[in-house]
Amino acid sequence: MKVRVLGCSGGIGGIGGHRLRTTSMLVDDDILVDAGTGVADLSREQLARIDHVFLTHSHLDHIASLPLLIDSVSDLREKPLTVYATEATLAIIARHIFNWTIWPDFSVIPSREKALMRYQAIDLGCSLRLGSRTITALPAEHTVPAVGYQLDSGAGSLVFTGDTTVNDAFWPLLNRIGNLRYLLIETAFANREQRLAEISKHLCPNMLASELRKLTITAEIYISHLKPGQAELTMAEIRACAGDLDPKMLQNGQIFEF
Repeated sequence: MKVRVLGCSGGIGGIGGHRLRTTSMLVDDDILVDAGTGVADLSREQLARIDHVFLTHSHLDHIASLPLLIDSVSDLREKPLTVYATEATLAIIARHIFNWTIWPDFSVIPSREKALMRYQAIDLGCSLRLGSRTITALPAEHTVPAVGYQLDSGAGSLVFTGDTTVNDAFWPLLNRIGNLRYLLIETAFANREQRLAEISKHLCPNMLASELRKLTITAEIYISHLKPGQAELTMAEIRACAGDLDPKMLQNGQIFEF
């Protein structure tokens, strides 16, 4: 399994010659985990090869490219794009995005029988197998219904928390993954904004350090969702309070193979 980070920032813009893109990961060439602004950097041919999109939740930085993706490659596809999420998340995007007011409802275009997009609900803890790959929804705690995902190739696993705050339900499940290689976990705010992190149900370095103390197995740890302008400060604070676990900043374009 090959995972390419298309976006992992908490915002957009350019910093020091680097373009910031919001959350999305390309798995092999046919799966997206989230569909933030990083998807727009793919070619039209690459976009057309994507058959499956797994959403962690409905916030704009995680779904921004989804409506345009479907529209951009409609003439290149012979089967619908499948969007996977919890029932609650699918209901939100159907009501608020694909509603004919914000964007056309591609689940009925050109007809319900030959739609360009279809929804498939997933349940927390349940696994879906696509070829040799298994994808499992894991609990997340956020301001809207949310999940994380375990991507399992058989030889190894990568876990992405999605957007989350303190989450006791997550760690016992993570600690049972025998082939865990990589943990991608968010930290959206610096410690000076801990109250904002708590209200918005994100993490700051102090909260992250407390969460990582619940990890009982070994994994390489990468930090996602850093806010533009705060990334260096936040990473310095993470190193100060959780440096023994050697968390690293997740980077756009980074590739994981397992």
